[in-house]
Amino acid sequence: MDMTQAIILTIMTAATPLLLAAIGELVVERSGVLNLGVEGMMIMGAVAAFAIAQLTGSAGLGALGGLLAGILFSLLFGFLTLTLVANQVATGLALTILGLGLSGMIGEAFIGLPGLKLAAIEIPFLSDIPFFGRLLFAQDPIFYISIIAVIGVNWFLFRSRAGLRLRAIGDSHTSAHALGVNVVRTRYLAVMFGGACAGLAGAHLSIVYTPQWVENMTAGRGWIALALVVFASWRPGRALVGAYLFGAVSIGQLFAQSRGIGIPSQFLSALPYLATIAVLVIISLNRRMTLINTPASLGKPFVPER
Repeated sequence: MDMTQAIILTIMTAATPLLLAAIGELVVERSGVLNLGVEGMMIMGAVAAFAIAQLTGSAGLGALGGLLAGILFSLLFGFLTLTLVANQVATGLALTILGLGLSGMIGEAFIGLPGLKLAAIEIPFLSDIPFFGRLLFAQDPIFYISIIAVIGVNWFLFRSRAGLRLRAIGDSHTSAHALGVNVVRTRYLAVMFGGACAGLAGAHLSIVYTPQWVENMTAGRGWIALALVVFASWRPGRALVGAYLFGAVSIGQLFAQSRGIGIPSQFLSALPYLATIAVLVIISLNRRMTLINTPASLGKPFVPER
């Protein structure tokens, strides 16, 4: 593998958890729910995946455990915001704080232990294609899931009746309810999907990207995923492009540090987050695009009439 392949492969690996978390949150926000607890679900997925992989000796079971941890945390968010109609912003922030604290407590016993890495899947013949074979057809299973998720979510949102109902709820939950759509159930399913994606994204960090457990190892990636959803204008294809752009920025700062470029390491480490802020500022300036694409019911509570 030459240097160019190695750099591209590293960018793809760094972008995978961002893409998965962003795709899950995109579906959640399309239903009109704003879940700011992505960071908390990701870190719980990371610690659950690492712990289960250590206890069972199977990285595959670890990935499944991370996915389930994300779903359980999302159900807590759903119960508080959809059933008890708590404030979505406050609940999401609390979920992140809870996840960071709880993961630190659970993961304390696993600090310093060598991790199990999820094995890559090499597709016969295709993985032997010069240059592109190793990049596209010899990747870990979570990478393939992230690409399938982009294609599947795009089809679901814009080519299926269920996706049309979901978007209708996001645009006007009152009108959708009047037409007989079960708003709460649909939102619960969307929130669970977002939790599954965030949990799997966290699992990717602890059993693929860096197979070890480090407290707070998500390092703000959940917040970057939230920014990616806005950057993508709630469209899966744009989320794919955005995730790989942010992945390139993340790897770029590591590459610059390794080459000894005369820039303070603190500034280089902050580059992905500075890029996130810059993107949000640019998008906010284009208010017309933001207003057109933002789900009208985003963050608004729904209380069905009895």
